[in-house]
Amino acid sequence: MSNDLTLLVSRIFLVALFLASGIPMMFAPGGFAGYMGAIGLPAPMLVTWIVIAIKVLGGLAVLVGFKTRYAAYAIAAFAIGSALLGHTNWADANEFNNFFKNVAIAGGFLALSVAGPGALSVDKR
Repeated sequence: MSNDLTLLVSRIFLVALFLASGIPMMFAPGGFAGYMGAIGLPAPMLVTWIVIAIKVLGGLAVLVGFKTRYAAYAIAAFAIGSALLGHTNWADANEFNNFFKNVAIAGGFLALSVAGPGALSVDKR
């Protein structure tokens, strides 16, 4: 498989989770906003719409390879923020695993930001 094809497949795999969770959230943001409020974040509905924008707009940008470096940085920062805010109870094995899953996902996006999206992208780098 060529490097460009590998980068395309990597972009698809990396954004699948964010698009699959962000798109439905656009149509029912209340549940996530309730969770944001429950963990003590101010303006939970505003935070929810920022999360939706990062997941959906950032995910689509990475998917098509548009401004990939910036979108990848934004999603990596979101993944780390999510780990630090939402997965801190390491006594719970699921929370422990979710924390490090988010860290690993951030690592993938940071690697993509350095590698670039490849020739099979809008940016064509």
